[in-house]
Amino acid sequence: MIKSLLIANRGEIARRIIRTARRLGIRTIAVHSDADTAMPFVREADEAVLIGPAAARDSYLRQDRTLDAARQTSAEAIHPGYGFLSENAEFAEAVIAKGLIWVGAPPTAIRAMGLKDAAKQRMVAANVPVTPGYLGEDQDPARLQREADAIGYPVLIKAVAGGGGKGMRKVDKASDFLAALESCRREAASSFGDDRVLIEKYILSPRHIEVQVFGDTFGNVVHLFERDCSLQRRHQKVIEEAPAPGMDAATREAVCDAAVKAAKAVDYVGAGTVEFIADAAEGLRADRIWFMEMNTRLQVEHPVTEAITGQDLVEWQIRVASGERLPLRQDELSINGWAMEARLYAENPSNNFLPSTGRLEHLHLPTSVRVDSGVEQGDEVTPHYDPMIAKLISHAPGRRQAANELARAMASVEIWPVRTNAVFLARTLRHPDFLVGAVDTGFIARHLADLVPSTEPDERVLQAAAAALLPTGAQEAWTALAGFRLNAEAYRLVSVEVDGRPYLVSLDHPELRARNGSQDVLFIDGEAWPFSPPRADHAGGGLNLTDGAVIAPMPGIVIAVSVSERERVVRGQPLVVIEAMKMEQSLSAPFDGTVAELKAISGAQVTEGSLLVRIEGDK
Repeated sequence: MIKSLLIANRGEIARRIIRTARRLGIRTIAVHSDADTAMPFVREADEAVLIGPAAARDSYLRQDRTLDAARQTSAEAIHPGYGFLSENAEFAEAVIAKGLIWVGAPPTAIRAMGLKDAAKQRMVAANVPVTPGYLGEDQDPARLQREADAIGYPVLIKAVAGGGGKGMRKVDKASDFLAALESCRREAASSFGDDRVLIEKYILSPRHIEVQVFGDTFGNVVHLFERDCSLQRRHQKVIEEAPAPGMDAATREAVCDAAVKAAKAVDYVGAGTVEFIADAAEGLRADRIWFMEMNTRLQVEHPVTEAITGQDLVEWQIRVASGERLPLRQDELSINGWAMEARLYAENPSNNFLPSTGRLEHLHLPTSVRVDSGVEQGDEVTPHYDPMIAKLISHAPGRRQAANELARAMASVEIWPVRTNAVFLARTLRHPDFLVGAVDTGFIARHLADLVPSTEPDERVLQAAAAALLPTGAQEAWTALAGFRLNAEAYRLVSVEVDGRPYLVSLDHPELRARNGSQDVLFIDGEAWPFSPPRADHAGGGLNLTDGAVIAPMPGIVIAVSVSERERVVRGQPLVVIEAMKMEQSLSAPFDGTVAELKAISGAQVTEGSLLVRIEGDK
């Protein structure tokens, strides 16, 4: 068994690896950036090494600094977690060359599956069905356009080195292809250092089915059944579950056998995920499920597989890397119940899901379900890394029960002042179509109006906020609420500001009151509502689109400026592109006019609310 383990990652996966390793009696070393010095995973490791500044390219993506940290601490092995260097074959080779144990897939397997076009060609040779598309070397835009036209729209442009939804664009018609290709290539080059793409037929009723596979150094490969990751937004997974709804025994056997065949084709060792795309227009059928790609690492959603199989996949990784055989044979693995995972992000669904950053001044996560989190109260959510706050995982005898338990847990989340997608997740889990298993990758887009909360407070919020401004002495708390209270004069008609907007509330239930605290925030069904007595100067002012001011909707880096001062622009014309937390946001002209001011500078860091461009309208 490995004696000392360096974790080349951060956040919740670093904490998970540390805790599993400690249970196995293994010493752990955390590497961290300047931004993560005070984070929980750094405190929980037996030893910690600073490897650079906040930007991942200067710290977590620096192979040399991670290897130096391993040498300094006499680490015996390196676990890359997921993301960052976890699927970097050069890094895996460098780890092995230093005489260290690599807790991951062999470099040859990473290379074989790392490029989507080469991986699909290998799968074709192994008789694994693949999605129709273009995998050629010719990357001339005109050639790619011709191939897309021949496949038939809609098509999907995908970076060959992509992952996590980056470097991916759906194109609905030929006239949009070249613009989408340019955007996809720019994002792919920025994220992966490789702007090559492939073209796939876009499946109109797609389900995202993936199979957890595991191999050891003795040639044994098993699967741990499938997961359904169809609930996505912008190609990013939102809710995952295991097993997949609507999967019958025969289809499960066919898909899982194909996944094992794919793993054996590259002599796979360790944890991996074989991803399939299914055309679910007529339900899940083995002849309508195709290989899409393989992730040669542990996946974010691995806890749902752990829940239904009762296995610790991180422990399996460590044991296999230590030279042991797989803990169980295929016939010793079975499915027990149903599990679901929801990703709690620091983002604002009511503002186009833009990232939300800042200090977690108040953080309460439920105890009724499994919670994997990389943060604690008082920690900072920065723009430097993925905005996931936690993963919440339920496990129950049946699917509906698992969904209901997870929805209740999500509704009990309390976080402030960082905004989250908790209420969006709770609504998704409660949606009637979701509960009956009518899911595909377009589910969220179709039902977005039902899932995204309104920016206007409902009557419950207004009543609770107004009641909280009354003098103390009301009889009982409103049991559906948790939050904070201020004192004020008692009136039947109460003026109150909620989330910065004034309301006059006819208070029907003055006995309904939120609990006391140090801030003035109500938490209702996972949503946070700041409230206060009305301000005399409420009208305020500031920049808005009617002024022609285009402001930064989130903190980030300006990656493109498409206009110059005094340039004529038309409504909807792209002006500036901002990137934060792995997401691009394009800002456009609000109306026809002239660029009167240009504050945005390519490469500059901007704060939320900063003036980027001001457009002067036509007289």
